[in-house]
Amino acid sequence: VASATAGRAAGRPRANAKAARPVRKSVATAALSEAPLGMPGVDPSVFTETELTAAQMQDLASQRPVANFQSRFGDDEPRKGADILVEALEREGVDCVFAYPGGASMEIHQSLTKSKTGVRNVLCRHEQGEVFAAEGYAKCTGRVGVCVATSGPGATNLVTGLADALLDSVPMVAITGQVPRRMIGTDAFQETPTVEITRQITKHNYLVMNVEDIPRVVREAFFLASSGRPGPVLIDIPKDVQQQMSVPYWGPKVSLNGYLSRLPSPPTTPQMQQVLDMLNSAKKPVVYAGGGCLDAAPELKEFIERTGIPVTNTLMGLGCFPASDPLSLDMLGMHGAVYANYAIDSADLLLAFGVRFDDRVTGKLEAFASRASIVHIDIDPAEIGKNKHAHAAIFSNIKPALRTLNGLIRADGAAFDYSDWVADINKQREKFPFTFTETSDYIVPQYAVELLCEMTSGKAVVSTGVGQHQMWAAQHYKFDEPRNWLTSGGLGSMGFGLPAAIGACAARPDATVIDIDGDGSFVMNIQELATLHAENLPVKMFILNNQHLGMVVQWEDRFYGANRGHTYLGSPDVEYHETKDEADIFPDFVKICEGFRVPAERVVRKEDLKPAIQRMLDHDGPYLLDVMFPHQEHVLPMVPGGGTFKDTITTGDGRTPELKDMKTL
Repeated sequence: VASATAGRAAGRPRANAKAARPVRKSVATAALSEAPLGMPGVDPSVFTETELTAAQMQDLASQRPVANFQSRFGDDEPRKGADILVEALEREGVDCVFAYPGGASMEIHQSLTKSKTGVRNVLCRHEQGEVFAAEGYAKCTGRVGVCVATSGPGATNLVTGLADALLDSVPMVAITGQVPRRMIGTDAFQETPTVEITRQITKHNYLVMNVEDIPRVVREAFFLASSGRPGPVLIDIPKDVQQQMSVPYWGPKVSLNGYLSRLPSPPTTPQMQQVLDMLNSAKKPVVYAGGGCLDAAPELKEFIERTGIPVTNTLMGLGCFPASDPLSLDMLGMHGAVYANYAIDSADLLLAFGVRFDDRVTGKLEAFASRASIVHIDIDPAEIGKNKHAHAAIFSNIKPALRTLNGLIRADGAAFDYSDWVADINKQREKFPFTFTETSDYIVPQYAVELLCEMTSGKAVVSTGVGQHQMWAAQHYKFDEPRNWLTSGGLGSMGFGLPAAIGACAARPDATVIDIDGDGSFVMNIQELATLHAENLPVKMFILNNQHLGMVVQWEDRFYGANRGHTYLGSPDVEYHETKDEADIFPDFVKICEGFRVPAERVVRKEDLKPAIQRMLDHDGPYLLDVMFPHQEHVLPMVPGGGTFKDTITTGDGRTPELKDMKTL
């Protein structure tokens, strides 16, 4: 049998738990209740939007997305476990994987070369690159991203990406090779206990000890990854299981009764009526929308249009409501808009949709939305009340919750008027806009991002690394659509930007994909330049280069007397910002790109930036633009860690930080 070990993430039910399975009242259609196993699989959202019995849920979860699949093998023809695995991926509708071969996974790669449907393998040059690429694929499509690595160091190189995917609720299936079963536990060459290592950073994981379990395990893995609160699932397969001959059975039922029983039911009318009643009595409501709203953008937009309530987004929720809409308050939190944080601080009703009250949003919890009643709707019950008490707590998928609420508003016919409240917020918007220093010669990064947004009409798919550049991109690139913004939010993984852009480019080849990155983050996965050339992926790289670890430098300037604690990344011999000699820039990304056969150029003067961006966008293929700017630039506004709205810093930089801004942690 397959040995399955569930990852214990907050609120993510153990898939092998022995919880009671209540039978739900069925209002499902006949098509759902009578669907045969041979028909295409259903969208995982059905399980949280429709009342289903336990038997219906099991039947529907067992269906594979691809119906009437034509195998390259005969019905009774034995084939290797690796062939069964690849066919299982094909039956899940997988069109692209990110895989790096090794001794314990080479059987899988051999089978991939013979894929019936032509599953593409994008050969990243490091396993961390491939797992971030799988994340980028998943984030920009909403579909499950797939990566494959060998045992030992290959598997451990996936760890950061798995943790990243868990914290950002990204649907992913990671497949790792393992040493043969007889060698497990013997400290064999390239053996690591992958299941044990990843237990706490996956939604669920499997060690497959029987080749006959591969079809069921793969179906369960994809269902678990994409249903409920999405997350990463790992499948560890010993090499001898990959080599074992078998005739697969493609109709097994999933064994997820406990998990299925804990998926949320659609919200009830009385629950949503309570929310409507709170709306009717509120004078200063605000919507706080997060990553849980990415697939509910139309419902959220309808709700805002019917009520006129202003909306602020988390870092993960950017794009779920159009930034160009007058009711958009942009991002809230540590580096969010002053007017967004003002709205939260002044609100009498906080509508928290698909969020987790992260510390980078709330600051001091006791002071966050302290005047407001809180409605918290989330698909993960563990998030409700975890950090902040909710006066109306609703365990539900956001999409059906908003559909029900919108229906009640339509039926009620109530007219909402929050114009005075919106006008009050707009006074703060006028007083404290996202701003930056206007220069005539050197480039400031905020201007560079705004110009890039203007020249792409805000339509590009944008990935980032982590640091100042990430915050400037979030502040100054305006997203009107969901799934065009790819960033590492919860874990804050430097090196995320380029691999994520690779995944997005593979998934959406017709889109303009831009990695807005920092020089520190970019170096961490710079080897993926080779992937761009080898796979002919036209990713544009927009490097904001200040020769420093900018965000840490900013904290040094603000809170540590500008003492540098190993945050300078340039050459130890000479500093470019002192000499202004381009020959002193280190490392030289233009020369590095030349070695990887990727076109690149550098820009240092403001007057040269626009034509350089145009050349980058016009180039048919990958292109790097290295944009130099002073390391004294700070991301503002800034609420110090653990601070409150009243502690917001809006002035100063690394040149002459004002004394009143030099707060202590």
